[in-house]
Amino acid sequence: MELPVLIRGGHYEDERGQLEFNNDFDALPVKRIYTIKNIDSKFIRAWQGHKIERRWFSAINGAFEVKLIRVNDWESPSKNLQQQVFLLQGKEMDILSVPPGYISSIQALEDDSKLLVMADHALGEVKDEYRYDVDYFKD
Repeated sequence: MELPVLIRGGHYEDERGQLEFNNDFDALPVKRIYTIKNIDSKFIRAWQGHKIERRWFSAINGAFEVKLIRVNDWESPSKNLQQQVFLLQGKEMDILSVPPGYISSIQALEDDSKLLVMADHALGEVKDEYRYDVDYFKD
């Protein structure tokens, strides 16, 4: 199974201002984009994922901790599955590529953080949303 990949971005500053970029991200498969802004930095948006769809996450303001779990059984997953943890910061424009088969937990680390989300399927194109309680999986 394909693993999540962090595609590193960067930034450049000079007397005119700054430029944030990610020259290694191929946006060709993206069909839909939206943003997430959690109510505050204490709220955890977890656990939600997709068996078929691919997602890409990039912090466009502030910072986020994104935890990923590869699901072993969509109807009744094991509660002690391994979690991968990624830190996304708005100043770098890193993009986390999440392949199909994963669920995510998203927590803003700073107030007013905003996360860009991209998906490879249009809204309603497939029925592929799975949700589990925030405390279902053990850390």
